[in-house]
Amino acid sequence: MDERPGAERAEPRPALWELAGAWRGVLTAVGIFAATRLGQLIMLAWLGNAAHSDRTLRGQLLVWDAGWFLRVAVNGYPHGYTYDVNGQLQGNELAFFPLYPMLIRGVAALGMSPQTAAIGVSWVASIGAAIALHLLGTSLYGKRAGWALVAICCSAPVSVVLSMAYSEALFLALVAGMLVAAHRQVWWVAGLLGLGAALTRPTGAAAALALAVAAVMAVRESRRKAWQPLGAAAVALAGVPLFLAWVGWRVHDPSAWFRIQAAGWGTSFDFGESTWTFLSQTLSTGDGWVPMSVALILLAALAAAGVALAGKPWPPLAVYGVVAMVLVYGQAGFYHSKPRLLLPVLLTLLPAAVAAARARPRVAVLSIVAWAAFGLWYGAYLVAVWPYTL
Repeated sequence: MDERPGAERAEPRPALWELAGAWRGVLTAVGIFAATRLGQLIMLAWLGNAAHSDRTLRGQLLVWDAGWFLRVAVNGYPHGYTYDVNGQLQGNELAFFPLYPMLIRGVAALGMSPQTAAIGVSWVASIGAAIALHLLGTSLYGKRAGWALVAICCSAPVSVVLSMAYSEALFLALVAGMLVAAHRQVWWVAGLLGLGAALTRPTGAAAALALAVAAVMAVRESRRKAWQPLGAAAVALAGVPLFLAWVGWRVHDPSAWFRIQAAGWGTSFDFGESTWTFLSQTLSTGDGWVPMSVALILLAALAAAGVALAGKPWPPLAVYGVVAMVLVYGQAGFYHSKPRLLLPVLLTLLPAAVAAARARPRVAVLSIVAWAAFGLWYGAYLVAVWPYTL
């Protein structure tokens, strides 16, 4: 301890648990999340019945990408490329990152069906995401911002995937948790969560870069125990390259993952050319309300990110958001999947969360309820009525 006259004593950092409202605050966040999920399931069932869908509510939660994750969980990964009867390369399970299907397999080993395990893992991860979002918002902007971030994120358009057997819930929980741990400088937790995010989705690379920025900032502030933040960043940064290298080794082609993505889903990085083409054609022709709504969501997300960056957010969160958005807007692929890919970005949600935290409670609640009414209906419509994959 420095006992020299006039020496300043460092103020202890307030405990995040207390700032977040302890159990009451966290349970409030979980309650907000639960209300959004209940509303989403009610809308899914209602729209499914109205559309005379032959899928049950459970079946709606297990469509599209869920089938790919389940095949990985049950059968493992294939040992090579997959071709159709004409010899054309097709997409296969190697396109999907391993952590979510590994968890499905682990939970199914306890005696439940893989389908139930897949939904269960997603729902538990969603609860974790709600808690992590509340802690992140609280750590950065205060308790009310934490609650607002949970409500806005969990009722956003296409937040329906948080109830489905998709990997977004797990990824969101890991990324938000990693950012919380990095902001509070609990480096071993940040490193493990960052690695988990990197083994869940390819945009985990953006999260790992954010952790690297947080580590560099910590080292610049104090070089004592610099190995902790730098080690955490190195662990997270290794995740995506390791999986891509493993796929290349398994197929005996270093570019295998990229070729499988392009063959199966038309996914390749074209520096935004396909996104620009979609926006310009859709906005000029106005053909179809779903394409129009997707175009407007993409433009609104860009505007929200600009507002967030103008407010000078915490640099690691800004880096994660910008890099993740570059990956979403810069790649070719199904246009109607882009709102789903934007859900875990978080940067686009900051302006609304901060504004809700500063507004009068009644105004904030009414605004978020209106947002949720549209967002929950929109996601339910795309699953129950819209015929294409998310």
